[in-house]
Amino acid sequence: MTQLSLAPSPALDAFDLAILDILQRDNTTSQRAIAQAVHLSAPAVQRRIRRLRESGVIRNEVAVLDASRLGRPLTLAVEVHLHDEHPLRTAGMRARIMAEPAIQQCYGITGEADYLLLITASSMAEYEALTERLFGGDDNIRRYRTSVALTCLKMGLHVPLA
Repeated sequence: MTQLSLAPSPALDAFDLAILDILQRDNTTSQRAIAQAVHLSAPAVQRRIRRLRESGVIRNEVAVLDASRLGRPLTLAVEVHLHDEHPLRTAGMRARIMAEPAIQQCYGITGEADYLLLITASSMAEYEALTERLFGGDDNIRRYRTSVALTCLKMGLHVPLA
């Protein structure tokens, strides 16, 4: 998988960690409110947030949506098993994965499978069409195995901070 080319990670101090903790819980918190919470000036918080963005520590700032409330009640975990992991043999599959909006996350993994995909779908018919687009006709796909989530106990991207 292609990795992002980022600037070297900055050394993070207690102020940076406190700012990040606030932002990952609610990135709509005003810089003035963050400044009060961490006992810095608003301009200092603004400079720190800009540095954290530019260095790639803050990768994205997004709204986390409830897919089931938007007509996409299915969450599927798909393990993809390949014949050959060589980048030239996986380039087409990786491009299809990157272009597919229904794939929320994709990881290259160790173990029996080579990739793990987390997918949202409105129906099993939609999911079946998606797998045909992703895997059909690709002779490098040995097999894929799908698990359907029955319940969601926890969902998030929160990173524990020291």
